Amino acid sequence: MATFQHPVVNLENQAAGSVELLPEVFKLEDINKHLIWEAVRHFQAKRRQGTASTKDKWEVSGSGRKLWKQKGTGRARIGSIRSALWKGGSTVHGPHPRNYDYAFPKRARRAAVRHALSAKFAAGEVLVVENWDVETHKTKALIATLTKLGVNGSALLVGAEASEKVALAAGNNHKLLAIESLGVNVYDLLKYDQVVFSKDAILALQEVVKP
Repeated sequence: MATFQHPVVNLENQAAGSVELLPEVFKLEDINKHLIWEAVRHFQAKRRQGTASTKDKWEVSGSGRKLWKQKGTGRARIGSIRSALWKGGSTVHGPHPRNYDYAFPKRARRAAVRHALSAKFAAGEVLVVENWDVETHKTKALIATLTKLGVNGSALLVGAEASEKVALAAGNNHKLLAIESLGVNVYDLLKYDQVVFSKDAILALQEVVKP
């Protein structure tokens, strides 16, 4: 496969070489927006707790005795105090615990990541740094580093392996998220304004999602 060169910088925003990337992963011309939407929908469905629960008639406490005879009283017929028509009674067709996850092919998920990455590249919202060897876990220091890199707004910070210092620093700022390359998903790619990969991370992700 033919590759193209993408610049790499260090954490001081100085040139540090380049990385070979595949256009089949990062430079797709026809972005499949529906596939991206489906990947986001699947991601959100998996995150739903599905714990909403209401009581059916057999679960509501109360006697099963018929309250009055069927006919002759002039009142509406009633079979149980647990009827959904009464206060404190059951719920008709109410929600019950369920799993909202559904099958979404692995090939489709990987293709959706490729299309999302291509959209971010086309918008100029992807940056590659040499590594994430920061000196401290302080959030203020990480923000200063990102400012040097020209990263403004929210950012997704991707490393080949979990960096404890970066994770701690990003964890105190809701606009930042630090993840490993194998944890990259379409939802996070779209949620954050910019994506900052380490060189090893972008190569590892490319190897996984390439066609």
